[in-house]
Amino acid sequence: MEFKNPMLVVEDIDKAVEFYKKVLGLHVIMDFGTNKTLTGGVVLQTVETYRDFIGTDEISFGNNDFEIYFEEDDFDNFAKKLEKCDVQYVHSIKEHAWGQRVVRFYDPDWHIIEVGENIKVVCRRFLDSGMTPEQVAERMDVPMKFVSGCMR
Repeated sequence: MEFKNPMLVVEDIDKAVEFYKKVLGLHVIMDFGTNKTLTGGVVLQTVETYRDFIGTDEISFGNNDFEIYFEEDDFDNFAKKLEKCDVQYVHSIKEHAWGQRVVRFYDPDWHIIEVGENIKVVCRRFLDSGMTPEQVAERMDVPMKFVSGCMR
């Protein structure tokens, strides 16, 4: 068995496509009308057709129990871009205990999107700040092998 794609049910597929294009830079690579696959493997499905697929009208949005996660190498630039987009934040930028900066926000259908600083970039940021590899491994709670790989 092979996992293929996460699929998000959406009220307005064109609005959702525009959001993912504008905010995250994704593009449609397969278009079946009521189902569209975006770069990165995100699939969008219209709520009407999904109701038929599962045989119920009981579909709810905004439960805060699921997110899709992206990593960004240039987190500072992404954060500046996001400020210009009309998004509803789950929370503004915060730094996790291991040093990774993240932001969470909602798409138009209240699915949570998390964008985090690429974890290898976090490691290099700490190394560039003068921390020793051992200090970085301890700060990030990662194996030395990971830190060594980031130094290449």
